[in-house]
Amino acid sequence: MGIMDWLFGEFVDVIEWTDDTSDTMVYRFERYGNEIKYGAKLIVRESQIAVFVNEGEIADILDPGLYELETKNLPVLTKLQHWDHGFKSPFKAEVYFCNTKRFVDLKWGTKNPIMLRDAEFDAVRLRAFGTYAVRIKEPTRFIREITGTDGNFTTDEISNQLRNLIVSRFSSIIGSANIPILDLAANYDELSTFITERIAPEFDAYGLELTKILVENISLPQEVEHALDKRTSIGIVGGLDKYIKYQSGQALEKGAQHGSGLADGLGIGAGVALGKQLSDSMTKPAHTETKTIQPPPVPESGQYYIAVDGKSDGPYSIDELFAKTRSGLINNETLVWQPGMKTWQAVSEREDLQSLLQALKPPPVPPQQ
Repeated sequence: MGIMDWLFGEFVDVIEWTDDTSDTMVYRFERYGNEIKYGAKLIVRESQIAVFVNEGEIADILDPGLYELETKNLPVLTKLQHWDHGFKSPFKAEVYFCNTKRFVDLKWGTKNPIMLRDAEFDAVRLRAFGTYAVRIKEPTRFIREITGTDGNFTTDEISNQLRNLIVSRFSSIIGSANIPILDLAANYDELSTFITERIAPEFDAYGLELTKILVENISLPQEVEHALDKRTSIGIVGGLDKYIKYQSGQALEKGAQHGSGLADGLGIGAGVALGKQLSDSMTKPAHTETKTIQPPPVPESGQYYIAVDGKSDGPYSIDELFAKTRSGLINNETLVWQPGMKTWQAVSEREDLQSLLQALKPPPVPPQQ
């Protein structure tokens, strides 16, 4: 500073700060050599808090009001050094004005998409952005933790850190909320309130109060949005077949408006035909390959077991039973069994073996000549 700055500092004994910016959070009042005269006036306006720092330590916190800097009105100054009068300043101290108003419309947003699992669309990528508002809640903590000796601290110096904090916590919160993608827009208010409550304690560690987070938009990748638009259009016009006809009609109308000529007309016709084929393939059941129908195998003749000398013998087919009947090995009392029967039965008890009984009877006597 020059001699004029020094003289100005000696004669001006009013310490105040009128903020002409919208982003200054902390301002240090500049005095020549940080000298404050005994009896100087300090004006702290609404939405401001004054912090006295003496020899590197915070000496006092002053709320809005008018103060005369003397020991009678400011007892804490009795701790400060000598009290000479005149142009020689009695003490040296730094005065920091903390702006306690709300700093609004601060931006946040995801730099990269957030991967989420959705019940309807499976894995999806989301982007989100919005605004938030903060204010200084604990000036002492804010100066100690954030500003330090910065004489003109603005929101730009901390907004990146706060934005990264919001995005990091937002990713974990939205991932565990289990809200369907298509229902997120209906829950922006509840989601904003929930995120504010979850993140506010971490802002408190900086001496800040997170007053509000607003979620303005949560969007899907452009390709997915286009697919959703087509899906919505198909539903509005009443199905895929009508949608293809609608698209074909639109193409014909555009071709007529632009007078594109025969080549374009042929192209449109080919497109209509292709659309019809696609529609037919989507609406008709798929053609299945024709297979030669083979007759089932001829069922095998029944297999029978016979009891011979108290033991099971067989299995025999019905033809083999006929042979044994003619040779005298089977008679009416012979026990037989086949799969599905509960117990052994005599040949005479089985209806399916009545033909064997006929074989036991002798043929009729031929007539005498």
